[in-house]
Amino acid sequence: MVIYPAIDLLNKQCVRLTKGDYEKVTIYSNNPMSFALKWKQLGAKYLHIVDLDGARNGDAINLPIIKKIVSEVNIPIQTGGGIRTLKRIDELLNCGVKRVIIGTKAVNDQAFVKEAISLYGDKIAIGIDAKNGYVAIDGWKVTSNFEAVTFAKMMEDIGVKTIIYTDISRDGMMQGPNIEAMKHMVDSTNLQIIASGGVSKRSDLDELVTTNVNGVIIGKALYEKTIKLEEVSNAY
Repeated sequence: MVIYPAIDLLNKQCVRLTKGDYEKVTIYSNNPMSFALKWKQLGAKYLHIVDLDGARNGDAINLPIIKKIVSEVNIPIQTGGGIRTLKRIDELLNCGVKRVIIGTKAVNDQAFVKEAISLYGDKIAIGIDAKNGYVAIDGWKVTSNFEAVTFAKMMEDIGVKTIIYTDISRDGMMQGPNIEAMKHMVDSTNLQIIASGGVSKRSDLDELVTTNVNGVIIGKALYEKTIKLEEVSNAY
């Protein structure tokens, strides 16, 4: 199980949201690079970067920061948020991003996912952000008609290999992940599932291991120091 420290970018700052609410922002740094370097130093093998401005309105103001982190932090990076064109995917992959995550666009345009998969293969992942079991889009502001597992199976049929699965109700709440939902997603598909949302302590990671997820994204728990990356980065 790969540990993915999260770096969420909003207005060029490193932040965390609570339940995806842009009105509930905690700013951790005006210099996101400092955390990227810190997580690498503490043993991170992969970074997860979310462009919250991109997710909300397609704004690319954080793109230079992502490119800078990729160029200076020599570990693989996956990123998502506002990925709506092949041009943006090209730009990210050409600068060295290892995996690009498509979210809202995947719900609204499955043909786009097919084209992206045909061009880039397993460098494409799909972000499924679930609110009450249904896929949320547009920066989590809108809930679609797609049930999360059903949509994951649709993506699998298209050729997707990796899903980043977030339970919005747990995100930033420090109340533990939705173990049942993660296990259901793993058991219902043949996809690589990366779990996200709610991890707050070491025992949460121990529980997630039992679901057979391939990875877990940790955000607030690292910034609030309830999990020490150096203690868990090689533990699973």
